[in-house]
Amino acid sequence: MDKPLQNKKIVVGVTGSIAAYKSALLVRELIKLGADVQVVMTPSATKFITQTTLESLSRHPIVVEMFSDIKQTSGAWHVQLAQWADAMIIAPCSASTLSKIAHGQSDTALVCVAMALPPEKPLLIAPAMDFDMWQHPATQNNVKILASFGNIIIPPAEGELASGLIGPGRLPEIPVLVEYIISALSSERYYCKIDEILQKPLESIDESLEKDKWNAELELEQLKNKMKFQALEKLRNKSILITAGPTVEKIDSVRFISNFSTGKMGYALANIANKLGANVILVSGPTQLAPPENVHFVPVTSAEEMFNEVQKFFPNVDIAIFAAAVADFTPEIKHSLKLKKEDIGDDLILKLVRTKDILAEMGKSKTNQFIVGFALETEDLLKNAREKLEEKYCDLIVANQANTPHSGFGTDFNTITIIDKYDREIKFIPMPKEKVALEILSTIASYF
Repeated sequence: MDKPLQNKKIVVGVTGSIAAYKSALLVRELIKLGADVQVVMTPSATKFITQTTLESLSRHPIVVEMFSDIKQTSGAWHVQLAQWADAMIIAPCSASTLSKIAHGQSDTALVCVAMALPPEKPLLIAPAMDFDMWQHPATQNNVKILASFGNIIIPPAEGELASGLIGPGRLPEIPVLVEYIISALSSERYYCKIDEILQKPLESIDESLEKDKWNAELELEQLKNKMKFQALEKLRNKSILITAGPTVEKIDSVRFISNFSTGKMGYALANIANKLGANVILVSGPTQLAPPENVHFVPVTSAEEMFNEVQKFFPNVDIAIFAAAVADFTPEIKHSLKLKKEDIGDDLILKLVRTKDILAEMGKSKTNQFIVGFALETEDLLKNAREKLEEKYCDLIVANQANTPHSGFGTDFNTITIIDKYDREIKFIPMPKEKVALEILSTIASYF
């Protein structure tokens, strides 16, 4: 018999919902598929299903209280349990627990484990409640918050509820929950691969990727029918403006001021957004890259040209992602001919003037556009990124450290932290830039 969860370690969280009885069926099914399962319950969950039932099925002691005698001998047991797990699913998840995790209120054993779960390990949340509670703005806002953290929200099923009402709010059937778990764990292969790569010398990274490149098409195909793909589907037919590459500021006919941006991050965003069915406008400074297929490509050279083109398109887009490395200064005088050394002498003094701040100008003029900025910093990364997010009227800022391995200009990798205007923060491990692009777009989609 095929056991797709063979040797996988799964924590099942159970909260106070009438659907808690289904958790016994879930634990049994996961074990049949080869998983090792440990259960954590909230105190209210014990009113709907007994510890004894779940202990018998899981063959592990059940934790309910924060300071359980069962686990307290091992110190920070919730951290150890989170480290032990390959994934965690909370099924059913009540509105109360949903809110606690979204806002970091770790006053139950279950929430402590959920918050201690490392970011690379999937946390699946299956809300179950009456449909009025499910549709309440507070619940829906909490769902958006949790999705923005990278958690997988399993949509409730529709049907007759315990209250006698009919609508969304039922816990999905066990095969649906199991399929989500299998799908979430199948993507874990990439995090393992990254960990292996990071153990190798820097010079071998490109060779490793060449042998087993991350395949955007395959990843997107595997995401179909999963919650993450359902979120990404929100980008279909959205109009997305992306800036990429450096700008080049002329000194004379052969010399210029620029930076080391290759445009790889912006082009990856354009490529993935296009594959997701968005209508993409890519405004790019000079690069060595071929424009992605089926995007509206607008080549520019200077910061002034980029500003003018962005200004044309910005009023009519849904999302604007400013990934370009735009020069902050440009020569005040641009010479049409080559400056000759004999005419210049021993010193060349250039007077530089500020270019237009494209991100800030678009931020000030935005109406309903969702704006994403990038902050490349050499020090005080998160502090400077937060300041930029606020000053430039961004909805999200993508922070990445310059001059470090697996991040910044010129590399095929990036290591990012995404911060939103509510000061929520998501950190990511080093990933290829197309994988980073997918994570950025997934985060953006969670706000729609």
